Amino acid sequence: MVKTAIVYHSSHHGNTKKLVDALAQGRDMTLIDASAQRQADLGQYDLVGFASGIYGGSFHTDVLDFARKNLPEGKRVFFLYTSAFVNRVKSIETVAGEKSAVVAGAFGCRGFNTFGPFKLIGGTGKGHPDETDLEDARRFFERICG
Repeated sequence: MVKTAIVYHSSHHGNTKKLVDALAQGRDMTLIDASAQRQADLGQYDLVGFASGIYGGSFHTDVLDFARKNLPEGKRVFFLYTSAFVNRVKSIETVAGEKSAVVAGAFGCRGFNTFGPFKLIGGTGKGHPDETDLEDARRFFERICG
């Protein structure tokens, strides 16, 4: 069993938390809400995930700051994200690179989005992440755990 922690930020519609909960279901996994907890010893984990919605093309600053302060050198990591449109993991990849982390992979899917003008049309990505997205996330996690 791979000892795993996921550091996450999820707000608005809880899209990212749905992914995190899907991975944690039935597993002994530590979940760390980066908006509530600023520090943790990540050295005890074999694998550390960072999960966030995409805000202005980037992971949430709480997750990025947490990784900068707490991620040990050379740790094996993975990324989860929800986004209205596109893959945007560069911000967290940059932080991981600064820590010489080994990136096991990234999983992203659409999330319900009512930011800015999208609110006027009832949002985009309604119903996402859906059960197919959650199952895809579970399969992704199984692959990176080997």
